[in-house]
Amino acid sequence: MVKPYALLFDHVATRIDPERAHHLGFAGIRAGAPLLSRLPSPGAPVRAMGLEFPNALGLAAGFDKNAVGVDALAGLGFGHVEVGTVTGLAQPGNPAPRLFRLTADRAVLNRMGFNNEGAQAVAERLARRAVRRPRGSGPVLGVNIGKSKVVPDDDQRAVEADYERSASLLAPHADYLVVNVSSPNTPGLRSLQAVERLGPLLAHVRRVADRATPGRRVPLLVKIAPDLADDDVLAVADLAVAGRRDEVLDGVIATNTTISREGLRTPAAEVAALGAGGVSGAPLAARAEAVLRLLRGRVGDDLTLVGVGGIDGPEAAAARLAAGADLVQAYTAFVYEGPAWPRRVAGALAGSGDAPA
Repeated sequence: MVKPYALLFDHVATRIDPERAHHLGFAGIRAGAPLLSRLPSPGAPVRAMGLEFPNALGLAAGFDKNAVGVDALAGLGFGHVEVGTVTGLAQPGNPAPRLFRLTADRAVLNRMGFNNEGAQAVAERLARRAVRRPRGSGPVLGVNIGKSKVVPDDDQRAVEADYERSASLLAPHADYLVVNVSSPNTPGLRSLQAVERLGPLLAHVRRVADRATPGRRVPLLVKIAPDLADDDVLAVADLAVAGRRDEVLDGVIATNTTISREGLRTPAAEVAALGAGGVSGAPLAARAEAVLRLLRGRVGDDLTLVGVGGIDGPEAAAARLAAGADLVQAYTAFVYEGPAWPRRVAGALAGSGDAPA
């Protein structure tokens, strides 16, 4: 049976520029916030990092960059919503067009470039939300922070100061904080994944977050790329273990988008014509799961691991949990499958009756 959303996506959405379609779809979700925010969360609770998650499925960073629809998105069934990536300074991102569908691959290619309103504006919006909805009454809220493009990537002190601005403004509103050093769309950003640079950066963000939230420790995670060599993944794992021991780090999100173009069904010439950017969705699944397994095998049971990349349904989500994830996140499958998808997946993960037929 053909699903209504599939017909809408195939015959309407694909005729609209992907970025415009995203804004229209998200506006529709936000319009439904008064109803959606009243719906019970599907699935079963999961405890991680000292937090109670309504279910294991979250929305990855990138969908709600400016924290404008957190509660409406949770109403669709996501147990946690990660907003951002937010940068210290507001920035427009890369020139459009910068978002492309690879429908044959159930994938998306993007080079958005951390387009967002900046840490100050997002912090003010989250403060207004907190007046309406006190902490603990909604979904778990993650805030993903990244480097402003104008900050030189080879100036460690400037990089740390930039992340400091974001962390100091946003940590008070976050249930957990994520340091993003793995987007391929900010020049030089991925160089921060080198452990000799990543360790001091994470320690600095930890100190800043602690100062900004006296009496409450905000869990800190780092998001890494799937394109790291296995040895580099293990090096990050060792850094994470040390960070956990020193009470700096609480977990790792694996993974961000990939710069690889291997194995795509979309013709190579067509992909090349789209230009640079990171690929998300189904083609990422195998490598994202492999990175997760490497991490879990190295870090043991103490660190929280969040599996993301190519999770397209309940079976894939369950497989990622079985591979060592404590929580899973999705984005691209949500775009392809529609607003009923999160509730179905979260419910199925728990073996509950929440998943619609």
